[in-house]
Amino acid sequence: MPMLTIHDQPLPYVAKLPERPASAVKLVVIHCTELPDLATAREYGEKVLYESGAGNSGHYYIDRDGAVYRYVPGTRVANHVRGYNPASIGIELVNRGRYPNWFDSRRQTMTEPYTAAQIASLRALLAQLRTDYPNLHEIAGHESLDTARVPASDDPSKEVARKMDPGPLFPWVEVLAGSGLERIGTSP
Repeated sequence: MPMLTIHDQPLPYVAKLPERPASAVKLVVIHCTELPDLATAREYGEKVLYESGAGNSGHYYIDRDGAVYRYVPGTRVANHVRGYNPASIGIELVNRGRYPNWFDSRRQTMTEPYTAAQIASLRALLAQLRTDYPNLHEIAGHESLDTARVPASDDPSKEVARKMDPGPLFPWVEVLAGSGLERIGTSP
């Protein structure tokens, strides 16, 4: 396991997010940014989308070089997955996914592999989170928890998955090995 360095870069609205005890965290949700780079992901995370003054963001972001950034502390509820936020931590891996044609029915294949550095850092982060959050025992992909379908941008008579991350190239077997986490949900 590589030495884990976490770069704290709190989002401007972190203090507006609800607080929770470490014991509330039971689940880690794996995402990919579906954006070109970390800077763009940060811009999206900083956008205020709710009356509370908060927006959508994961807790942690792992760049392609394996660098780990904390945008939201785990003792705050981040908005990263419908219906599971109060008991989960969201980890975003920088990856293009379907960017910029998220809902184009002709472009639903995710082709960018995750880097070895990202996966090594993710495994180290998961090990640290298991120490920090005693009730953390489950892991899921975003696509397993948000199974909504939306009209395709190129043809509204067709539907596409709203969320596909982390996608078919995510190495679940490698990530789960020795993690002590049980994968919940199923991939579509």
